[in-house]
Amino acid sequence: MPNARPLSLALALGLVAMLSSPGADAARKKAPSRAPAVSPACTDFHELANADWLKATPVPQTGAVTVLGTLADTARQQQRQLLEQAMGAPQGNVQKLLGDFWASGLDEAAVEADGSKPIAPLLARINAIRKAKDIPASIAALHQVGIPVAFNFAPDVDLKALDRHIGYFMQGGMGLPDPAFYTRTDADTVALMARYRAYVKQILALTGTPAARLDAESALVIQLETELARTAQPLAGINNPFNNYAPVATREITGRYRNLQLDAFLKAQGVNDDLVSLSDPALFQQLNGMIGRLPAEQWKAYLRWRVGDAMAPYLSQAYRDAEFEFRGRVLRGEVIAPARWEQVLDAINVAAGPMLGHEYVARHVQRDTLRQAALMVDQVREAQIAAVKRSTWMSEDAKAEAEAKLAALKIEIGKPLRDLDYTVQPMGRGSFGGNMLIASTWRHAQEMKRIGKGNADRRWDVLPQQPALAYDLAQNRLIVTAATLQAPIFGEAAGTAARFGAFGALVAHEISRAIDAKGALVDAKGELRSWWTPADKSAWTLIGNQVAAQYAGYAFPGVKDAKVNGELTRDENMADLSGVEIAWEAFTAAQPDAGQSDRQAFFQAWAGLWAQQLAPNEALQRLTAEPRAPGQWRTNGPLANLPAFGTAFQCKPGQPMQRDEAEQIKLWR
Repeated sequence: MPNARPLSLALALGLVAMLSSPGADAARKKAPSRAPAVSPACTDFHELANADWLKATPVPQTGAVTVLGTLADTARQQQRQLLEQAMGAPQGNVQKLLGDFWASGLDEAAVEADGSKPIAPLLARINAIRKAKDIPASIAALHQVGIPVAFNFAPDVDLKALDRHIGYFMQGGMGLPDPAFYTRTDADTVALMARYRAYVKQILALTGTPAARLDAESALVIQLETELARTAQPLAGINNPFNNYAPVATREITGRYRNLQLDAFLKAQGVNDDLVSLSDPALFQQLNGMIGRLPAEQWKAYLRWRVGDAMAPYLSQAYRDAEFEFRGRVLRGEVIAPARWEQVLDAINVAAGPMLGHEYVARHVQRDTLRQAALMVDQVREAQIAAVKRSTWMSEDAKAEAEAKLAALKIEIGKPLRDLDYTVQPMGRGSFGGNMLIASTWRHAQEMKRIGKGNADRRWDVLPQQPALAYDLAQNRLIVTAATLQAPIFGEAAGTAARFGAFGALVAHEISRAIDAKGALVDAKGELRSWWTPADKSAWTLIGNQVAAQYAGYAFPGVKDAKVNGELTRDENMADLSGVEIAWEAFTAAQPDAGQSDRQAFFQAWAGLWAQQLAPNEALQRLTAEPRAPGQWRTNGPLANLPAFGTAFQCKPGQPMQRDEAEQIKLWR
């Protein structure tokens, strides 16, 4: 979009008006007619509403700077301050534990002196392996402390009974994120594998492999991982939950894979459920054979490598430098390692996140804020129900199911209704790496407790101290984290209109997920079934096609001659449109006498969420991979379809921010 404002045009028109006033020279030739000026609000509302932020925020050299990213930074600083105070003057036992954990991580001299001592017991157990029958117990023991090896095992929803979680046995145990890295032969992959081999050797050396054996043992590690990769599914397939769902009675798997001793594995994890999912029997059959076929020395090298790699961020400088050089620079594209406090905060959130979340909620969320947020969520939900009732595209049967599902929607704000047990063994200030293993073991045990009947809603998949507003499809649950309840989403100083425009619209965005094309796959009773008719599906597709076409006409900021990918961003753009439509209905129902300034504040708050500056490389990457439109179009795209926006800012049909009535896309209005 052009950056020039129509100031020069306005001045020119003003001069024409002066020359045309009564008393001007009647013999003067008539000035040529010009198009009337279009106000900035009606040209590019995103640029107008965010002008100060955009001016004050330069384009970064790499990555992105966004308003919501700044909110995440604020939440991290709040966590840091909490931990600093807990370290110096803890209020209660939980803060004492967290403060000690924090102190142990910041004491870099002690971490350096600790070296490999925190993982020494794990390495000793691995080094004690003598025969094939010793390997499964070591695999199970490492899973217990939160270091998955050979395969992954984690709780997830039972797709045939969404009110419960079962344990999923899945592929894993490889040090590289994509199995294809191990088998591709192109030049870039070959170069990457050379860097990977060097990293494996560094970690093996740190965990005790003699220099003379580093080449041989690193080759054994990569050979074992390559064997896993050859049988593994591609990432595209493994990321589809339906591909991973293959329920089987627990008692049946013990006889199939005797070498793996999966019955003993489950017992070690504290899992006694009668059902598990194992979607790739060929992979586990291969693993079962590898236990007896590969020499014990190869397994020992592999297991030591996996322990060292998993724990490297929490150990001495040599471990951290090696891990960052490969995983940070090569895989994640990071230029500079995070500050020490950031590394320690990330570690605490990984291993003891619910403990920190418990204290964060107590400090940063007032009861009145929770009450106000809950009231607004209910107002938005009622507006969505009303919109369903008057829908012109939804069938009567679908309307009835949608109303029932919205009425049954569970709402959890601030923290989960079912708090996790956040008490963990005393950690002390002695060893950061040791504390990580203690906390990680505790966290893994809590995860395993999610497996079984009635435990599906045991906790969230996000932490209260991390900004998130999400719809949980399996549980028909709206989740609003504590960190979300602050500016710019739900700021204390914001008026009602601004809160509806930001928080209300985001809530409506997520609530719409309950009844969109994916939401229609789960009914009001939580059963997996499609409750849309063919006509409903066709109507939704038609609206989606219109939305995709609208956004495909927008230039992608920061990428020359590129357009937004309308198909890639279709679902999010539809949810944005739904969000603004429904939030506006809820706002006008709650404030029917709102004046023009409040009505404008609603739309300004929506626009304020999406200010962003993207580095050129980031813009190019998002063009092809990001399922959300750039911030400019998350602001302008939905608003251009709303007559209420045109009325609030006196925009005329046909102007950029007010599409002609025939072109306006309607989801729920």
